[in-house]
Amino acid sequence: MPELPEVETMVRGIRPVMDRAKILELRACPCDRKPLSISPIQPEFFERVRGCSIDSVERLAKRVVLRLSSDDVIVFEPRMTGLVLVSDPPSVEHLRFEFRLSLNKLRHSVWIWDRRGLGTFRLFTKEEFENALGGYALGPDALQISAKDLHHRLGKTQRSIKVALLDQKLVAGVGNLYASEILHEAKIHPQTVASKLSLKRVQRIHTAMNRILLEAITYEGSTLSDGTYRNALNHDGSYQSKHRVYSKEGTTCVSCNVSKIRRIVQTQRSTFFCPRCQRK
Repeated sequence: MPELPEVETMVRGIRPVMDRAKILELRACPCDRKPLSISPIQPEFFERVRGCSIDSVERLAKRVVLRLSSDDVIVFEPRMTGLVLVSDPPSVEHLRFEFRLSLNKLRHSVWIWDRRGLGTFRLFTKEEFENALGGYALGPDALQISAKDLHHRLGKTQRSIKVALLDQKLVAGVGNLYASEILHEAKIHPQTVASKLSLKRVQRIHTAMNRILLEAITYEGSTLSDGTYRNALNHDGSYQSKHRVYSKEGTTCVSCNVSKIRRIVQTQRSTFFCPRCQRK
């Protein structure tokens, strides 16, 4: 968390004030918490971006990407608790960086915020970006991959389908929360071996993946009980009200109204499913 819908919401929230804006200054905010991983070191990073225009604001899997007029590329990966904000932050002490921008003769700021300091902030040359995140570094985006390609990729792994969906080299953008929700809607048990899934069953996963991710974007992502995820205006997402299984262990499944939602652990992550709707 954040996953594809949350990062897409971030990108849509900052695009109106960052796209085509000029970076007057990038500065580090006073913070005594665990620092974000930043590369290159701050003086070089800040100097290279100063005076550049932002040519585009994009999402790459679960990353925010800013392409600059210099052909350099800024990549922010929020990981567990990172946010990009155009409004007041949830807390001042967790502010990390401030973009001071000029757009249409108006000046404004965009902030990078991270409560736990697990995010990464990178500046790449165009070539470095392609080497690090292009080609085969990431799989196809979850909203762009075809059902046939997804079936082909899943057919190469003996891992369980839930674990396979989290592999960003297989399909990019899906994380722990949405994987549980997708498999529930597709009626696929999370421990099913990925390579044993028929094309028809993968098509169900593909359909569920597109519907759920797009709906979650419409609702501006999911803000969980810890309240960490916020959109660019520092408001909660609202897709959590649509969750059917995630973090609902012991509650009655809203799909069948019979079984209780179960929780298991796969690769040290919680998986939630209905044993009646998702038969093994």
